[in-house]
Amino acid sequence: MKFWKLLTAASALAVITASAPAFAQTDEKLPEFTTEGFEDWLVAFKKEAAAKGISEPTLEIAFADTKPIPKVIEYDRSQPEFKLTFEQYLQRVVPQSRVNEGRAKYAENRAVIDAAAKKYGVPGQYLTAFWGIETGFGRHTGGYSVVDSLATLAFEGRRAEYFRKELMNALTIIDAGHIAAEDMTGSWAGAMGQAQFMPSTFLNYARDGNDDGKIDLWGAKEDVFASAANYLSTVGWNADERWGREITLPKDFDKELEGRDIRKPISEWQKVGVRMPNGGDLPKADMDASIIIVNDGEGPAYMVYNNFHTIMHWNRSTYFAIAVGTLADAIAGY
Repeated sequence: MKFWKLLTAASALAVITASAPAFAQTDEKLPEFTTEGFEDWLVAFKKEAAAKGISEPTLEIAFADTKPIPKVIEYDRSQPEFKLTFEQYLQRVVPQSRVNEGRAKYAENRAVIDAAAKKYGVPGQYLTAFWGIETGFGRHTGGYSVVDSLATLAFEGRRAEYFRKELMNALTIIDAGHIAAEDMTGSWAGAMGQAQFMPSTFLNYARDGNDDGKIDLWGAKEDVFASAANYLSTVGWNADERWGREITLPKDFDKELEGRDIRKPISEWQKVGVRMPNGGDLPKADMDASIIIVNDGEGPAYMVYNNFHTIMHWNRSTYFAIAVGTLADAIAGY
């Protein structure tokens, strides 16, 4: 997922940067947001969209009441200064209540989830974990008009090219009949539905899981799980591996060996003294692994595999990836 996805209602608990849940204050002085010129901008954009093949009825309906949303710009520019320890973050994102609900939701939706898991090779506990962390198992998908939010961000201009493309993608989705314009709601940044896909991600990875001829990430769980599983499978999920595990490091562990870019066979980590939390040997598996140490290198430490890196394609936060794996393991009873 794109960076903007990190700030959806569900993800904004603390998933902020690529390596730690802290959001640094910017010193950049931004001009005050003004809506002056929006109508002219919208007229020009609609002409461009029509030239690119978006139908006139879609443009009329999608932009019937479009106005810039100052609150969206406020969210986009806000830089709250807060930092959670890894333990605080994990407690917020994977409390026991979410584990319990995750198990119940998986059981309740097992046929749908397992169908997607079988087709795309992504185990159901992971699909359930993503669903729970992203949108509270579908409850919190965002209440902003995706068209109005993207139009606001494209007009504001700081990342005009990116949001202009996403707005065009959103219109393409509407034009294809997947969702009515008035029903296309999401986060303030345009992440949509129970998978919180940006429009570009929708067009590239969303799938029609119930074979009804359209893709509904808001209400059709078959589509939600098929789309999430297809995304993860496409970007590299390995069905034969887990995501990672907590480990203990020897006191003399060389911190230069820490990080996602350093990948060694598990047997090599065993040789340098890496062990299971109970002091036992590492599993004897022919897999490459990296060592991740959270809390700015203070620990705990994790040995992570290919699927951890795949999770980080979805959201570029180390803490988020560990949370998904932790919740998935708990749902599965590991």
